[in-house]
Amino acid sequence: MSEHHPPRISTPSSTCASVAVFASAASWIESAALAQCQQVAALDGMVHVAAMPDLHPGKGAPIGAAMASTVLYPFLVGSDIGCGIAVFPIKLKRAVPERLASRFPDLDRALDPERDADDPAWAVVQGDVPAGHLDGLGTVGRGNHFVELARVGAVLDPGHASRLGLDAGDLVLVVHSGSRGLGERILRAHTEAHGAGAAPDPAAYLARHDDAVRWGSLNRRVLAARVAYALGAEPTDPIVDQCHNLVEIRDGLYLHRKGAAPGDGRDVLVAGTRGTASYLVAAHAGPEANHSVAHGAGRKMSRADALRRGRAKHTVEELRRTPVGSLVVCGDRQLLFEEAPTAYKRIEQVIADLVEHQLATPVVSTIPLVTYKTPDLASTARSDRRGHRGRRGGS
Repeated sequence: MSEHHPPRISTPSSTCASVAVFASAASWIESAALAQCQQVAALDGMVHVAAMPDLHPGKGAPIGAAMASTVLYPFLVGSDIGCGIAVFPIKLKRAVPERLASRFPDLDRALDPERDADDPAWAVVQGDVPAGHLDGLGTVGRGNHFVELARVGAVLDPGHASRLGLDAGDLVLVVHSGSRGLGERILRAHTEAHGAGAAPDPAAYLARHDDAVRWGSLNRRVLAARVAYALGAEPTDPIVDQCHNLVEIRDGLYLHRKGAAPGDGRDVLVAGTRGTASYLVAAHAGPEANHSVAHGAGRKMSRADALRRGRAKHTVEELRRTPVGSLVVCGDRQLLFEEAPTAYKRIEQVIADLVEHQLATPVVSTIPLVTYKTPDLASTARSDRRGHRGRRGGS
């Protein structure tokens, strides 16, 4: 492990909370994101703001931060309550990206209880769907959400990898998705009455919030099951499933995480990009980091900048095959450019910062084979013609 360096801590005035930035001098941290951290630090009741190395500006609040306060602020969690990343082992006889990319189902099409009553993915739904929210069930969403078939690359902590049942060459499904409109509905109800202010009834907000967190976790399981059946495999339970948009009560404070994963002894998949590795880490962050770690590479370009620069440098076809040889399933051309690997920070630097600040230990890397964003209409039509029987598969 590299020599430990303390985070940069800023306390601009006696009325502001402390701000700790867990990033090295080599990391790309925008001044606008740091300014947002200081704005959050000045909120009533704020105690401590911990900024992760994937920090970047968000709408009204920084993304990649964990914020502890005596007051609950729904806007610090944002609209996609329950968003997170889960990792599912998957067994396939052959993993040929070109063949498998065309077999991904249409994950813009929600499961309908009547129309899709015989879909085997329903088996992962045990009991009632949280909040009765069926809209969008089994869909991945837009933005940086994805479902990815990946191969375990480097094994960096053999003992921990063995406990998770992982070895080099194993296949996994990585699912990044949230609460598909449920969290947005919860935040909208609050902001229409209270704006960016505190929750007047924290217990009532937390009850709705917890439904969205449970819904997001369930949806990741449904997504993984839909893809597993489509690829001819059996669904498995996740070995990692951590939400990075949530609030919890810890040590008598409301700990808000927006784009920051729980780091108190959990295993976390820190997502790279569709053209780079991701890293499964064992997190062991303490109170200085608000018990949190980074959730991904973090954007370094706005969507508008990524679209403008990408169109000047790349064609659509170039972006559908990545530098690591993987394929991208994405029928939305604009999204292809907005989510290009070059729009994100270097995942290796983010991981190095987590290690340097003793927040996490890398366990394995995962290398993309197929990253699904939105349906490719031609391949979706072929998949639909095979019908559910073809998706049930086997092993």
